[in-house]
Amino acid sequence: MKERLNSLGALFTVAENGAGSYRMLALLRWVMVVVFVSFGMQKFTEKSAAGIAQFISNSPLVWWLQIFGFRGEAYFLGVVEFSIAALLIAGAFVPLLSAVGSLMGVVTFAVTWSFFFTTPGVVTWSISTDPMAWNLAGEFLFKDIVLLCVCVVLLLASIDGHRCRSRSLSSSRFD
Repeated sequence: MKERLNSLGALFTVAENGAGSYRMLALLRWVMVVVFVSFGMQKFTEKSAAGIAQFISNSPLVWWLQIFGFRGEAYFLGVVEFSIAALLIAGAFVPLLSAVGSLMGVVTFAVTWSFFFTTPGVVTWSISTDPMAWNLAGEFLFKDIVLLCVCVVLLLASIDGHRCRSRSLSSSRFD
């Protein structure tokens, strides 16, 4: 089992071990750690629990969180966000955890981005003068597309390093 984990871990890399501009991606990891910790802390407040209830109740992806109750759904999400932050921190040292944390971040922001489309009243679609208008909740959700992209970049960086090494090894065999 340990050998299998080691071989699986060898498929991944982290920006902190990279060189050149790739190494600068490490900055994205630490920004996302701050984002996930701050978002996680907010989920333990009454105001945040009230704010996310409308999104959860209208989501076809996470409506089931309502079984935890009003505060429980927020606590659950807070724990998930803290877990992602912990995985991203550990991922600076363990490449597999970098990929897992990044993937969890991608899923998190894909779900929250879906709220933009599933929550009634967030977006008003019109062919008139303003084809896509959103309210304050929509503006709040719209930023998640950027955070989703950051997590995608971190995930791809975790995987792509191996592919680059594999390509250079295979091309050197034929040279």
